[in-house]
Amino acid sequence: MRRSGTIEDRLRRAIDSAAAQLAEAGIDSARVDAEQLAAHLAGTDRGRLAVLEPPPENFFDRFRDAVTARSQRVPLQHLIGTAAFGPLLLHVGPGVFIPRPETESLLEWAVAQPLPSQACIVDLCTGSGALAIALAWHWSAARVIGVDVSEKALDYARRNAAGTAVELVRADVCSPGLLAELDGRVDLVVANPPYVPDGADVEPEVAQHDPPHAVFGGPDGMAVIPSVVRLAARLLRPGGLFAVEHDDSTSASTVKAVAQTRAFDDVVARDDLAGRPRFVTAQRSGARV
Repeated sequence: MRRSGTIEDRLRRAIDSAAAQLAEAGIDSARVDAEQLAAHLAGTDRGRLAVLEPPPENFFDRFRDAVTARSQRVPLQHLIGTAAFGPLLLHVGPGVFIPRPETESLLEWAVAQPLPSQACIVDLCTGSGALAIALAWHWSAARVIGVDVSEKALDYARRNAAGTAVELVRADVCSPGLLAELDGRVDLVVANPPYVPDGADVEPEVAQHDPPHAVFGGPDGMAVIPSVVRLAARLLRPGGLFAVEHDDSTSASTVKAVAQTRAFDDVVARDDLAGRPRFVTAQRSGARV
């Protein structure tokens, strides 16, 4: 039997205390967050905490500080510096939108589509590069272009895209003539634009730490989506595919925005993994290939 007071016992007590503190702060994933913070600071995986060697010097002081920050609703991803998304572990931090599990539903739909091996793919409002890099990982011979208006976000995207062929462009997706050289040549356009209605009740992690321009989409959440739809209609070849994420309150409005262009067939409202309406897909009208 282990003697009380060992490093293992102390770590377990510290994590138990941290989980209780985070739960008191209203964090649903309190235990998981406490363990992930401990693993990050110890330089190990969460699953190996039980067999952890003596942690680095000042570990418990640093852990206490990190737990305090998390209890103040600093995002876990800011504290550990990364966010998981599909097959990726992305660098994130202040100034860039943290990719959410909801968007993985759009990713799953996209990778299930029968694109050419050397497809041309455009990711609008790419942020950290999550969708662009995940799609490039799936279609290694594709040309993938990510677009975002924020230089800070693109700093993270460049870091995440290092070693890939993903191209990154700083531009406003509402700008006329954007990517005009690709008109009618793109096989897939995906977009996760700002879509939360202004004034919506959001978690403190979002309200206080996500960049507002990447979250809020005007009074009804639809300020950017129509521009994204029109841009996709211009870029896509006949038969090309489109997917755009939206707020769970604006599925019907997004379907209407896509249908009103008269440029798309097969307009479909789709749910995320939690069963909430989350994104709309469509196919560019014309010959199918």
